[in-house]
Amino acid sequence: MAKSSKVAFTTREALFYHETIRPGKIEIIASKPMATQRDLSLAYSPGVAAPVEAIAEDPSVAAKYTARSNLVAVISNGSAILGLGNLGALASKPVMEGKAVLFKRFADVDAIDIELDTEDPEAFVNAVALMEPSFGGINLEDIKAPECFIIEQALRERMNIPIMHDDQHGTAIISAAGLINACHLTGRELKDCKMVVNGAGAASLACTALAKAIGIPHDNVIVCDRSGPIYVGRDKVDQWKSAHAVETEARSLEEALVGADIFLGLSAAGALKPEWVEKMADKPIIFAMANPVPEIMPDEAKAVRPDAIIATGRSDFPNQVNNVLGFPFIFRGALDVQATTINEEMKVAAAQAIAELARERVPEEVAAAYGQNHQFGEDYIIPAPFDPRLMEVVSSAVAKAAMDSGVALAPIEDFDVYRHDLKVRLNPTTGALTRVYEDARANPKKVVFAEAEEEVALRAAIQFRDFGYGEPILVGRTEKICQKLKDLGVEDPDSFVIENSKVSSHVPAMNEYLYNRLQRRGYTERDVGRMVNQERNIFSALLVELGVGDAMITGLTRTFAQTAREVNMVLDPKPGAIAFGIHMMVGKNHTTFLADTTINERPSADQLAHIARETAAVARRMGHEPRVAFLSYSTFGNPSGRWLESIREAVAILDREDSGFEYEGEMAPDAALNPKVMELYPFSRLSAPANVLIMPGLQSANLSAKLLRELGGATTIGPMLIGMQKPVQIAPMTAIAPDVLTLAVLAAAGVVG
Repeated sequence: MAKSSKVAFTTREALFYHETIRPGKIEIIASKPMATQRDLSLAYSPGVAAPVEAIAEDPSVAAKYTARSNLVAVISNGSAILGLGNLGALASKPVMEGKAVLFKRFADVDAIDIELDTEDPEAFVNAVALMEPSFGGINLEDIKAPECFIIEQALRERMNIPIMHDDQHGTAIISAAGLINACHLTGRELKDCKMVVNGAGAASLACTALAKAIGIPHDNVIVCDRSGPIYVGRDKVDQWKSAHAVETEARSLEEALVGADIFLGLSAAGALKPEWVEKMADKPIIFAMANPVPEIMPDEAKAVRPDAIIATGRSDFPNQVNNVLGFPFIFRGALDVQATTINEEMKVAAAQAIAELARERVPEEVAAAYGQNHQFGEDYIIPAPFDPRLMEVVSSAVAKAAMDSGVALAPIEDFDVYRHDLKVRLNPTTGALTRVYEDARANPKKVVFAEAEEEVALRAAIQFRDFGYGEPILVGRTEKICQKLKDLGVEDPDSFVIENSKVSSHVPAMNEYLYNRLQRRGYTERDVGRMVNQERNIFSALLVELGVGDAMITGLTRTFAQTAREVNMVLDPKPGAIAFGIHMMVGKNHTTFLADTTINERPSADQLAHIARETAAVARRMGHEPRVAFLSYSTFGNPSGRWLESIREAVAILDREDSGFEYEGEMAPDAALNPKVMELYPFSRLSAPANVLIMPGLQSANLSAKLLRELGGATTIGPMLIGMQKPVQIAPMTAIAPDVLTLAVLAAAGVVG
């Protein structure tokens, strides 16, 4: 069983994650049309000659005609892989791919992993330096010390693009931000602080150097390695450690800590003893960042010093020092001004921007992600990784620092425009879905998988449990499910809850409930008994109705309509609501919500207004400010037609109430989505293209959703069933395991339904 701070998963599941859909975690996608011979001629020969000649004449236009200015190489030799040690270049590839994915996910930076099969610093440097024409920046990763110092310095001297060893400087920047805020909360001036650092590896020394850059005096910092404090005159100290040597009488970590304001550790589990913490100054600041087990556990430190402010590298404690708060946005800002380096001024600017962001009021979406209202204080000195403001705040601070320090080749003319561009660059749905998964993990539920004999459903159920989202209840024949679990590599199939209608103890209560519900609809007790015994959707829905499960996922073996009819035999919509379906189309930089795509054939005006309200609410929960368009073949009466009244009345209904969101209609899709067409209607109440599309009827809605899924290139989530009293989701019959898992988590987290 592999473990991190909050998430438990099996080795099998981790391998399956990396293997499924397509091997690895990255792919190359063309950003230009490649559909016709003309497209190919423009992309390659002869059209490519024009930018080639332009770049040869003026190298700066490479940023205009190629992807170089948004392309980072993530490079390692695998000599210090995470906590695994020197396992070689090839073994480091999954980590480097993962880092590339984080660049894209958090800052829309394209990144390619490169693994170099050498531990010779000179060979490594030569290989990387020769690739300068290919990339806008270089992120060095998982290279052991002291070679990492030699490599980074040599590359910074030889190359004219940003170079950063994130293991050093990423940790340094986030820890510096935390130190700024911890000192602010405890009334300290950085210039007066006494700091003790335990650990003298690459990250520790980078943290020490940046702490000095933000204002802690050199003579106030004692760095300790395995042999104790590094003092002036100590024997056998290399050049990187000796740069931090100070005059001190302390000869042990314990002695160095007496009266210290700050402990900063990147060393080993248990290296900081509680009795030593007692000897520190009032309101001590403790950054115990060893992973996975810190130098001292927060509860141990608090037991002896309740006034301490504590940070760790773990996500299950407050104040996580997480590199993902820094490196994506540092490179984003550096690339956007075509910086020739990442200098000390840029790192300090990033640290200060992160610190200042933590002091601002925390957005609702961040509070929702972590299940509590975060406010600046001793348990919130560092922003949460999914704070959507990081992109705008940190990247712009880094870009400005690059300009002010004279290393920007393409200065930004209007920072207001730049900050706006940063704000809209990423699709907030990606972050919202991450928060949904975190919320499900924090509040695990029992989800009924109605078709557990299907391998797709079973794989999703295994992941649902292994990733900590809750407990799956598997419906089907016991022996068949157990055998399939074994076939899928589950070592303990008996640990899964399996509900078989042939032997379930819940059947008598189910029969009674369903007969009372259906007896006046023409169903006999025998009919009810047969349905409970033979219809898995009915049996599964009854498990939810009776409280055995909290939610339900189905749909793989029958059409949506048939499945919905069976579920409705047991479960009702919410009082005063109607059930309907939403397809969520997730593109690179946008998300569009389509409704109703599954149930109501020709909704009335009241129903259309209700669907608009509820879909807008889902959009908000997914991080979007809703802009609702009621779609039609007609735009504001042109052309006229007989099916427009219900749409107009739905708009009128919203006019009579305080809806709290933008809406407009009736309008054709281009009038709702195309800015140039929107300009023809200056009276329109939509401030930007619509992101919630309310369809006039089921036929157009379902056709549109399926056409977009097949032709549009966006990721489709759904249909998501909205409005049921109990959480139920019906997956498409063509769904794969990740699709089923997403719908199961959405149901469990209560985000839709």
